[in-house]
Amino acid sequence: MINPSLTEIARRPVQRVAKELMKSNGFLLARLGMNFKLKTIDAFEQEGFELYDFSVLALLAEGSLETQAGIADALNLDPSRLVSLLDSLERRGLVARQRDPQDRRRHVVSITELGKTALGRLRALTKRLENEFFGPLDADERLALRELLQRLACHNDPRCASAMERPPAA
Repeated sequence: MINPSLTEIARRPVQRVAKELMKSNGFLLARLGMNFKLKTIDAFEQEGFELYDFSVLALLAEGSLETQAGIADALNLDPSRLVSLLDSLERRGLVARQRDPQDRRRHVVSITELGKTALGRLRALTKRLENEFFGPLDADERLALRELLQRLACHNDPRCASAMERPPAA
């Protein structure tokens, strides 16, 4: 299904953005972020996924068993919303939930082999979207932009800072 907001944007005549706003890093970051998010949502939906599917699978692929509460916190997602998301992923065989052997009141979630395959598809899709979106930038500019964005993310969100401290998964 095509995202109606993208279709609506494509039909409107192109209007100029205020010069003052084009000088605002915050405005540009928000505008570009929303644009990329809408394109990604649309592409994921066409493949039968939602945006958070990628986030959950990527987190689980890092190798540790995660509790539902830990996943919700890492993604800044309401726990009840996470339960429905995990239900969907579990029905499709992409994740498995089991009681935490250390605390029977909790569930731990792990990625399945089918989930790893799906994650590979989502990674490839995301790479294609990023290549299109960041096409005007060369490899060095993309790296510099990512480093600046990571610095901002770590400064403004402790979850990002702790993610940067972890060694990459093998």
